[in-house]
Amino acid sequence: MTTLACTVSSTGITAPAYSTILSSLQSSFTSIYGTGAYVLPDSQDGQLLSILASVINDSNSATIAAYNQFSPTTSQGAGLSSVVKINGLQRLIPSNSTANLTIVGTIGTIITNGIAQDSNGYQWALPASVTIPTGGSIVVTATCTTAGAIVAGAGIITTIVTPTLGWQTVNNAAAAVVGNPVETDAQLRVRQSVSTGLPAQSVLGGIVGAIANITGVAQYKAYENDSSTTDSNGLPAHSISLVVQGGSAATIAQEIALKKTPGTGTYGTTTQTVTDSAGVPVIINFYVPTQVTIDVNITIKAYTGYVSTTGTLISTQVQNYINSLGIGGSDGYVFYSKLFAPIDDTGNLANTYNATIVQFRRGSNAFDTSDVAIAFNELPMAGTITITVT
Repeated sequence: MTTLACTVSSTGITAPAYSTILSSLQSSFTSIYGTGAYVLPDSQDGQLLSILASVINDSNSATIAAYNQFSPTTSQGAGLSSVVKINGLQRLIPSNSTANLTIVGTIGTIITNGIAQDSNGYQWALPASVTIPTGGSIVVTATCTTAGAIVAGAGIITTIVTPTLGWQTVNNAAAAVVGNPVETDAQLRVRQSVSTGLPAQSVLGGIVGAIANITGVAQYKAYENDSSTTDSNGLPAHSISLVVQGGSAATIAQEIALKKTPGTGTYGTTTQTVTDSAGVPVIINFYVPTQVTIDVNITIKAYTGYVSTTGTLISTQVQNYINSLGIGGSDGYVFYSKLFAPIDDTGNLANTYNATIVQFRRGSNAFDTSDVAIAFNELPMAGTITITVT
């Protein structure tokens, strides 16, 4: 071979495979010491050449990884966070969900660093010290120990993880306040791609690019009705509607006002007044998505090899799937049939169980197997995922 190292060309970076590197080293070795030299893997010389080939291959892999960190398409982790700064972006910082917990117990009981747990397995940390007052109960704000948009419906935080003499029960009367989600590499790549639409020829594309670039915006979706009649979403004729989660309402309205064309109406339930360059007040409307909780009940028939952590994995995957659907869901729905993919996607563990019953519901509706409709301005979020093993 001409070189065993990486090669950078107009098509990108490439490197020879490990087997090719080893074959080249073996050829070089026999050309020096003669064709009678024995260099197969069961010889000492062969093992040495294998080690050298592995070192070269590892070095090439590291070089390719470093090269790829300079592109938003292929970089990951800290590298991607650094690269998107070119577009004026930064990875969204997640926050922790919070919930008001009713603590019941013996008067005077002091709970130190108490932890409660919900039915989905997430833990919630009480304040460092909680004293149960006269009356035998107290409401405190607990913080989820897992960062991100952790959903906890009312009445599911009921398990005491850190038993304390005198602490009897815990419960959350209301749903938790959901934290800012953890932004994955895939989500950040989408934001980076959309942000390049700032100078787009399409007015709506420019607005979307500007919204994506606002600090704190986690999700967004744009709708346009360029017809002369109200559309199926209820948007008036010749109007646009932005659905935006997170970010400053004033900043969102300002960006819409700066980039929309004259005469184009804006539609939504959140209203902000923006003053234009001439000092004229302009009313801008948009939506903050309404969160819709999706609860799922899964009955599993366990076979040999099934363990409780498999159920936890299934629950997590279903939760991640629902939370990934975004504003408007999947074409206006959370489809029942799509739930089976995350339930069964457990690799070799899938042979240890079978999902016999799967039901879900929207909010407090009855559980069934009908597709759940999601409006254009709604955001489906996973609620309680219950796994029953038979």
